[in-house]
Amino acid sequence: MSFSRKRILVSGGAGFLGSHLCTRLVEDGHDVLSVDNYFTGRKENVAHLLANPRFEAMRHDVTFPLFVEVDEIYNLACPASPIHYQFDPVQTTKTSVVGAINMLGLAKRVKAKIFQASTSEVYGDPEVHPQSEEYRGNVNPLGPRACYDEGKRAAETLFFDYHRQHGVRIKIARIFNTYGPRMHPEDGRVVSNFIMQALTGQPITLYGTGSQTRAFCYVDDLVEGFIRLMATGDDVTGPVNLGNPHEISVRELAERVIKLTGSKSEIVFAPLPQDDPTQRCPDIGLARRILGWEPLVPLEDGLKQAIQYFENVVRTRS
Repeated sequence: MSFSRKRILVSGGAGFLGSHLCTRLVEDGHDVLSVDNYFTGRKENVAHLLANPRFEAMRHDVTFPLFVEVDEIYNLACPASPIHYQFDPVQTTKTSVVGAINMLGLAKRVKAKIFQASTSEVYGDPEVHPQSEEYRGNVNPLGPRACYDEGKRAAETLFFDYHRQHGVRIKIARIFNTYGPRMHPEDGRVVSNFIMQALTGQPITLYGTGSQTRAFCYVDDLVEGFIRLMATGDDVTGPVNLGNPHEISVRELAERVIKLTGSKSEIVFAPLPQDDPTQRCPDIGLARRILGWEPLVPLEDGLKQAIQYFENVVRTRS
């Protein structure tokens, strides 16, 4: 089988998902340019790649145009946790919308294939369960999460308009809850929250009753889905759901983390944030059919990897 080395740009390349994607692409033999403004991305996430001649890191904000020569673009740039994207909601919307315009403009100029990391948040607080790609969602356009939800929805619109109007080759993945090493310790999402609280002996905070459900996909499985979607023919545009179809309640997740860490942390309850979805679970039938993809890493195995990573974080800080 012949191998074609590509020049690949990953925006948000120093983030949680982006750094794992960069690692995989370099391991696969490609030349990779990571572009990140380091708002939530961290240099230590890509430090292990810096000595590799096939990897380059650039500080750049995607809300400004970028002029480089590449064959493929993975557009992952945007803060993805509520704490981070609500810190500067106007900038979050600009990153999703103006960033998409700039990356699509680059793809148009250099005739590159481009991948958009969209999100299950485009479904809002869903009234259909599980969520398939045909479901148009139940999003509050005026709420505190709208900067992210509507920003990502607008980005999908732009991708399809560039595809129809300019013939840009696009791929769109809708990412459901993903976890693993290199998650930001203060990103406010349940896996990192629970593990950090458990390891430091703090009470574990559940919002609402803890009965709301999520489906957690290990990062290596997700990156495999990215690679497979990008490798499909031009007739496949997406959107394609990528995530784990096996639900777990947030309370059960907290109990598993306590058990795996051996923590003595107690569970405490706080009010449910506005527009927080009560259920979130993907229908991955399309991914199974067109990509031959489904998650393989069991939750317990993935949690052990994440816990080991956060143990190192806690040790470094102490």
